[in-house]
Amino acid sequence: MFTGLVEELGYVKDINKGAKSVRITVNACKVLDDVKLGDSIAVNGTCLTVVAYSDTWFTADVMPETVDRTALAVLKPGNVVNLERTLAVGDRFGGHIVSGHIDGVGTIEAKEKNDIAVIVKIKADTDVMRYIVKKGSIAIDGISLTVVELDEDWFSVSLIPHTAAGTTLGSKTTGDPVNLETDIVGKYIEKFMRLGSAPIEKTKATLTADFLRDNGFM
Repeated sequence: MFTGLVEELGYVKDINKGAKSVRITVNACKVLDDVKLGDSIAVNGTCLTVVAYSDTWFTADVMPETVDRTALAVLKPGNVVNLERTLAVGDRFGGHIVSGHIDGVGTIEAKEKNDIAVIVKIKADTDVMRYIVKKGSIAIDGISLTVVELDEDWFSVSLIPHTAAGTTLGSKTTGDPVNLETDIVGKYIEKFMRLGSAPIEKTKATLTADFLRDNGFM
């Protein structure tokens, strides 16, 4: 689990594309302090597993499902990426619950200065927008942010100078893709509401004496 608080900016060292998968190597520093094989590191909000590393870089495999659902496949050597290690027991929880499982890719439609802040407007598909609420949490390229405004196919967030300077979102421009992960709480609420609205006869137990007898247990 992650919190959406970016620890450092890394740089793509190498990208090797397979038929449907990608192997990515990222230059980093802080996230390598205590790294081990099999550890998880969020790269632009995508939870990836470390398969090789040194003092200055780590490598991760990106499976076809992740390639299809994220913007990692468009990365090139030299690109900057947001990096975060998994939350350790006892750490402060400063962002929101981020799983590192991307729901879809959005596109930056506009960026506008508002005093010290930068307002970023992002276009997203309806299957992502259904879980986005005003003043709710959203992870954009792994950055924990609060939704300012929204409509049917877009939403906006506000960046303070610290976030703009310390993450990739500050330097991205109109037309750039971003990974989106909606608040996991909303997904569970929707699932529970669907189950709660199911007819009672469909949810009751089906283990009966007749069932056991018919299947040779009695």
